[in-house]
Amino acid sequence: MPEAPFDWLDRHAEQRRRAGLSRTLRPRPADDPVLDLAGNDYLGLTHHPRVTRAAADAALRWGAGSTGSRLVTGTTALHGELEAELAALCGAEAALVFASGYAANLAAVSALTGPGTLIASDAANHASLIDGCRLSRAEKAVVPHADPEAFAKALAGHDGRAVAVTDSVFSVDGDAAPLAALAVVCREAGAGLLVDDAHGLGVLGEGGAGAVSAAGLAGSPDVVTTVTLSKSLGSQGGAVVGPARVIRHLVENARTFIFDTGLAPAAVGGALEALRVIREEPGRPVRTREVARELSERLASAGLLASTPDAAVVSVRAPSPEAALRWAERCREQGVAVGCFRPPSVPDGISRLRLTARADLTAAQVDAAVGVVVGTAPREPIGD
Repeated sequence: MPEAPFDWLDRHAEQRRRAGLSRTLRPRPADDPVLDLAGNDYLGLTHHPRVTRAAADAALRWGAGSTGSRLVTGTTALHGELEAELAALCGAEAALVFASGYAANLAAVSALTGPGTLIASDAANHASLIDGCRLSRAEKAVVPHADPEAFAKALAGHDGRAVAVTDSVFSVDGDAAPLAALAVVCREAGAGLLVDDAHGLGVLGEGGAGAVSAAGLAGSPDVVTTVTLSKSLGSQGGAVVGPARVIRHLVENARTFIFDTGLAPAAVGGALEALRVIREEPGRPVRTREVARELSERLASAGLLASTPDAAVVSVRAPSPEAALRWAERCREQGVAVGCFRPPSVPDGISRLRLTARADLTAAQVDAAVGVVVGTAPREPIGD
């Protein structure tokens, strides 16, 4: 008898379990007492009273959902306000809001490339950029991580359109891309530069304007930026920010814009108010970076292999996937939630704990987090 169509799933699940790569959902209660260093609420705005009130007010006024795609009924006046304020913060001509950051990246990569285009993509890019490259039907060159010379070699000699694609701050180790140098490489090659600033917006740049702005590239006609509303802005959704003609092209050609339901009004209202809080409280990005540096320095001084953060993310290497999982569980048992990154989420195959700094963490909370992570660390040696 032939096996049932999905029997192979059980074998794969067992293989993942044996390798320490099983993943499970963990619903959290609204009043979870655990100290959160696993989420991406970098500026501490997810529970900010102004942000939550704005989200609630938007839902009461506009409804629980946007009711349709952006080109039909899914665009409200709030969407327009948010796009204008995002563009203003980033120093760009225009912005376009999507239902998620993932959708924004798929749109930007696939709609701005296509057959005959060369995409040079950093080897450590986020999965959404990688999937956008796959959907684009363009020629692709995966280049060594954060290496402008490698980008130059990949772009050299290509006859036709070309785009370099990179994260601004990489989500695994929190290191920043050399954006200014990449822009020079792209201009010499006549290529565009597409930057996913998900982990830079709200943390880097003057007033939290992002890594693209910090690199002196704000408003550049050859640079397109994607951002998420679910990290520093404490809400949900994503956006593409850049030249007005790029935004117009996406409205008319990006499949994840044309065929997806518009972002819900509550998320739009919350993100819009978060932008206003950031403008009024410019110390939040500075505080986030200070907390990240303190976490890194104190973990390293305790003998752990902690990354040096360029923004809000700090990673700590673990001996193995199984050890990383046990370590994260022990941290949670002692009241601190940390991220656990294992293959395939890490491009280099090295498992890590991932800690995210927040602007609203107190000195006592930082002390507690460091104590728990250090006190629960595995005793196995970590290889090179």
